[in-house]
Amino acid sequence: MSQFLTKRLASLENHLAGENPALLEVLPTYYKLDKILYRMGLLDTETSLATKISWWPLVAVMGTFSSGKSTFINAYVGEKIQDTGNQAVDDKFTVITYRSSATSGNHTLPGSALDADPRFPFYRISGEIEKVAKGEGKRIESYLQLRTTHSDKLKSKILIDSPGFDADDQRRSTLRITDHIIDLSDLVLVFFDARHPEPGAMQDTLQHLVKRTVERADTSKFFYILNQIDTTAREDNPEEVFGAWQRSIAQAGLTSGKFFTIYNEDAATPIEDDALRIRFRARRDADLAAITKRMDEVEIQRNYRVVGVLENVANELEHDVLPTLTEAKNKWRRRVLIGDVVGVSLVVILAVAAMTKFGWSLPEGMFSPNWMTANGWNILVFAIGVIVVIGAQHVWMRGIMRRRLARKLPEAQGPAELNLRAGFLRSTSWRGTIFSARPVGWSTRVARNLRVIRDTVATHIQSLNDLYADPSGKGDTVEAEVAVSQEETATDMVVDTSEKTRS
Repeated sequence: MSQFLTKRLASLENHLAGENPALLEVLPTYYKLDKILYRMGLLDTETSLATKISWWPLVAVMGTFSSGKSTFINAYVGEKIQDTGNQAVDDKFTVITYRSSATSGNHTLPGSALDADPRFPFYRISGEIEKVAKGEGKRIESYLQLRTTHSDKLKSKILIDSPGFDADDQRRSTLRITDHIIDLSDLVLVFFDARHPEPGAMQDTLQHLVKRTVERADTSKFFYILNQIDTTAREDNPEEVFGAWQRSIAQAGLTSGKFFTIYNEDAATPIEDDALRIRFRARRDADLAAITKRMDEVEIQRNYRVVGVLENVANELEHDVLPTLTEAKNKWRRRVLIGDVVGVSLVVILAVAAMTKFGWSLPEGMFSPNWMTANGWNILVFAIGVIVVIGAQHVWMRGIMRRRLARKLPEAQGPAELNLRAGFLRSTSWRGTIFSARPVGWSTRVARNLRVIRDTVATHIQSLNDLYADPSGKGDTVEAEVAVSQEETATDMVVDTSEKTRS
């Protein structure tokens, strides 16, 4: 582990000690899983699994242009932190975070403030952008910016506002950041414009956001919001608009999820009909309350998400990564062995041909003492040459098959971005024998350690449950006992004081 990584993890531990001690207990389990991933070559020793996730509660706001994302954020924060308008007013991912009262005024900082700070979820994201779009990593300012606010609403959480999705945003670098945000977020609010709810107007968002969530295991963190529903009050039936919108999303493959309809009272189109206005407002208030309640509780979701990463990585390692590496190594072994057989056969054929050329045909007296004495040195040199050629052919075959199969494996798989290509290269290096199909770093002892990690994860979950749930109601009993104890203590103090006064 590098000195830089050691300092970064120490900084994380200090942060958690003051901000969330419950999660501080989880870090040693991350380190244990790191060791397994290091041995298998799936994780670079310059990084840790703990540095690949966000330890801050994250809320991502995504959606179409002019769908009211910025207006919603301003209303939630309680101040105008984002520009608003009917056209695209921001073409960057904006990370909004709390600032202390010691800092004067709100600030807008460049993307490098996020790329170079390990405390934020975009640390070194420029390198990831460079991988998918050469040259774009240098243009980090074009993709990210950081804004600060003194609003108490953002204490202990980070809000991320995304640019609207449009044809121009279908760049691989933008999608890479989008996927990164979705993976790290504890809550993703996907906004649509009620003025244009038809499938054609939503096509880009459906393609980039909805379809990407269908097969995810964490679909509960996605809220789909039809915003500015007030604009449909005059000419449309709001229920029909809502139904058409849901059908459009269903056509993209999403048949379940949480759907809401809202609008901003200050920016709303006046609804003259009193009954209709009351109906719209009641629906809006209920949905908005549900959304903001979930946003306010995002810290709890963050705690479970951080612990859940351990279980998810353990499952991915055992059920996806290990079988993939084992299959790849078996292919490599078979092809190398076939290549060795073919190579040895060719060497034998060439050896026989060479023996014939030098007059070393197979005479009746071959290998007799006299023949061996006369040709001993030649035979020795020839045998060594054959062995060297066979060995060189084996090394060449190992290398060429290794590189060919490695190209088919991903360098980053899953939210933890496990490097299967590096793991395979490690297993097929000289550390891994050709006679074993087991990837390097995996053994019965490692499998047992992984089970211990799973058991520890269950303990972490139980500890969190003790903080937020009490099925048995023991907490009430404890509180009652504490209250009685305090009352008895207070009574004793009164009696003692009275006795002292009388005496």
